Amino acid sequence: MDNESDAELKKCMVFNAIVDNKYRSEIPDIVEMLVNSCSGRKCFEHLDSAIIPSRESLISIIDLIKDILFPGYFGDQTVDRSSLPYHIGNEIAQLFEELSKQITNSIIHDCNRYEQNCAECVDRGQEETIRFMKKLPDIRSQLASDIIAAYEGDPAAKSHDEIIFSYPGIFALMVYRAAHELHEQGISILPRIMSEHAHNLVGIDIHPGARIGKGLFIDHGTGVVIGETCEIGDNVRIYQGVTLGSLSFPKDERGELIRGEKRHPTIEDDVIIYSNATILGGRTVVGARSVIGGNVWLTKSVPPDTKVIIEEPRLIFKEKR
Repeated sequence: MDNESDAELKKCMVFNAIVDNKYRSEIPDIVEMLVNSCSGRKCFEHLDSAIIPSRESLISIIDLIKDILFPGYFGDQTVDRSSLPYHIGNEIAQLFEELSKQITNSIIHDCNRYEQNCAECVDRGQEETIRFMKKLPDIRSQLASDIIAAYEGDPAAKSHDEIIFSYPGIFALMVYRAAHELHEQGISILPRIMSEHAHNLVGIDIHPGARIGKGLFIDHGTGVVIGETCEIGDNVRIYQGVTLGSLSFPKDERGELIRGEKRHPTIEDDVIIYSNATILGGRTVVGARSVIGGNVWLTKSVPPDTKVIIEEPRLIFKEKR
């Protein structure tokens, strides 16, 4: 019986090897098909170009920035007043090394793409990194106003610590405020990778080109979209599902999208926008202290001190049988 089993096992192994070789023999043809697939058609490859910025490195950089902006909150080390200079000094030195490399890669990538001279790319990468790091105290101050706004606007918040540790809106704003400064410095690719990382984690999509004042509170946050040319004033409150988007995408005479024009709304100071409201258009201005109700669809401007709500729906109650 054992001999029969061994013979059967060997027969199966031989058969499996034949089948395996049969299909594996087709792999070189598939490789050739893929290599040649771009010939004569439009597709995308990143060959013979500079190293593109690393998404994984930027996620590490976001964690570093978070630790610098909120020392003692994250990581496994205890930070006190006496160790704070050493702690921040170590983190800043590490941030300089990692961020300057990624900014340099971004600059070199653009130089190669547009066939420009890249002799000073490394120098510019380090210069832009220092320029960004000098803005960190202001970013920290802006985030403090966002945290205070969240605490004052949410009765469920038990402490500022709870907000820093757990509120998705604060994380999204931290990443946005850092990415926005890099965007303003003309650094390409990096800001979008950063903002999309935050979007992926907490479901809040803020384009780094948007201009946002102090004290923004994004409550709950899931599904919030803030477009590239959106302008938001101070002390604005936004609830989940809100879209501040574009009404249309204008095209030029060649049928190509016109870029750089204002496409998204302006929200003035002290506005409240309730859940699932949609506000569209570059000419749409929501005046200061206005309230936009839930599920409102708005494509025209609203004067200051205005409440916009939809008509109460007619509800039907039926006896359950």
